[in-house]
Amino acid sequence: MIKNYWNKGGKQKRIVIILSLIIIGLLFFMRDDYQPALLFVRKFIFIILLCALVLFFGLRAFRKQASTGKRIFMLAIMGVFFGALYFVGWKMELYDYMKTYNVFNDLNKVNISELPLTQNERIQPLKNIHSMGNESVGETKDVSLPHLVRIDGENKWTMAIQPTEKYYWQGMRDNTEEVFSVSSTTPFPRFSSENRIPVTFAIGESLKFSRNTYNAVVQRFNPWMLVNYEPSDTFYMKNDTGQWVEVVSLIKWKGFFFPYPSFGGVMVIENGEHDTSDYFERITIGKGEYIAPDEMKNFPFLTRQNTLAEKISRLQAESLKFLGGFSDPLPWNMETAVKIPDLADDQNQQPFVTDFNFEDTKVGAYSGLYHWFGLEPVGDERTSLTYSVFVPADGTDKLYYYDHAAKKQGYAGVSAMPLKVIESRKEFDWSVNKPVEFRPYIKDIAGRRRLFFLGTIAAIREGSDAFDGSATPDLAIIDSEYRDVVWIDVKHPSGWEKEIYNQLGEAWRSSEGIGEYFVEDTKIIDVVGDSIPDFKVDPLVVEGEIEESVESLQRKVDSIKNVNKSEEIKRLKRELDSLKNLN
Repeated sequence: MIKNYWNKGGKQKRIVIILSLIIIGLLFFMRDDYQPALLFVRKFIFIILLCALVLFFGLRAFRKQASTGKRIFMLAIMGVFFGALYFVGWKMELYDYMKTYNVFNDLNKVNISELPLTQNERIQPLKNIHSMGNESVGETKDVSLPHLVRIDGENKWTMAIQPTEKYYWQGMRDNTEEVFSVSSTTPFPRFSSENRIPVTFAIGESLKFSRNTYNAVVQRFNPWMLVNYEPSDTFYMKNDTGQWVEVVSLIKWKGFFFPYPSFGGVMVIENGEHDTSDYFERITIGKGEYIAPDEMKNFPFLTRQNTLAEKISRLQAESLKFLGGFSDPLPWNMETAVKIPDLADDQNQQPFVTDFNFEDTKVGAYSGLYHWFGLEPVGDERTSLTYSVFVPADGTDKLYYYDHAAKKQGYAGVSAMPLKVIESRKEFDWSVNKPVEFRPYIKDIAGRRRLFFLGTIAAIREGSDAFDGSATPDLAIIDSEYRDVVWIDVKHPSGWEKEIYNQLGEAWRSSEGIGEYFVEDTKIIDVVGDSIPDFKVDPLVVEGEIEESVESLQRKVDSIKNVNKSEEIKRLKRELDSLKNLN
């Protein structure tokens, strides 16, 4: 049809050329708008092709049938096929089952025999930090979702102070001009000027059109990446020169049969207010520097850092349900199948980004930030801790897991913790106070490496859907083995281990036969009775020392007599008489 229209004359040729150029231009400049459609095709390519083949041959057979009955029969067969495909693939989640199995086969899994220690414990939960950040900005500003990252060797919550999405005009006109950088280890997070970093980003999560982070990153993709990659979480951190940058985690889709997501590297966007040349760069080829996963080791600020999308780490942790085999998670088996427990009242679900020290585990893992998961059996009534999973937060191609079930440790899992805390403090109004974010607290205490859960009590207004941040929240540490709750002093983290021992030490000694720990040195200043051990003394030496003491006290008495200090004289006389009696 187009060929016939083309051959009609010069005018028609010009129209075809102009329309073709417009279509090519739209496809080029608006690729960030239709990229989700390309990703949809990429994610379900096998199912789409299967459905297309069945539909093609089914309709072909339908057209060849002469009788109405046979045609209805062919339509019924196709209807049964597509209905069964929907029921098995989506309702019974077989598609996700196969996708997760592909993730499991792609994982570089390492079974560790020793739990790593936790370090630099963060005090506040993520939602509290987010609430306190929003309390510190004006009406036309929003705070992006906080992320725990490493800044100048310290773990900090960072989030952008960006134009609010409630007012469209701000997103079109304004820049992101400040970033919060708040310590995660203090019970008193401050959102004042010292932690409010002035830095301008012309590309941001809440900005519009080509200045939106998603749009700018997608525009930067080459044709291959456009079909296989998608932007995910956005982090704010310092690069190796000390400049603040925006780091966008990328998800790469792999495989043909049941494609699955994996870590695809990062896109690094520099700060600065963009000029006209930057505007044309944004709308044509986008913004950002792509760093592939195997190149990230060349950038120190991206190593031992938090750059992995939680969507990927959750799927990797969930895939450990196949450790018992391909058929183990099926409904009629589930002998070793596990799940990620999601708590109804916890607004920040696993993973919990935690700082771990792997130095004495002898597995070659770095010490730094990890995504931690506590996996439990799939049953609703089973709350035991089956696996502790440590996914490197910088996207390193390894996953470390500790098998609690195989060691028959019988630890309580995350989903059992809220009731333990509630039971220990019945006087709390638990309708407006919620125990949240039970992250691991692993320490060497009383001769053993022990696993605890550190939970924060977050307040929520009645009728609200957001936690209210508290500068001094209540903290509880729960022994996952003994199930006892220790309420600790949030202001003195250095004394937490001793507080735990003071409460649980007697139970540990009774059950495990351990010795005394945290014993303070004491000095005996006066002892009376027969409890003093026998020891040999030289009577002549003792008599000589006593005589010297008597003479010394006599001299003191004589010197004080002339000064009329009667009370002092009386005290010294009593001391002198006691020494004479001893002699």
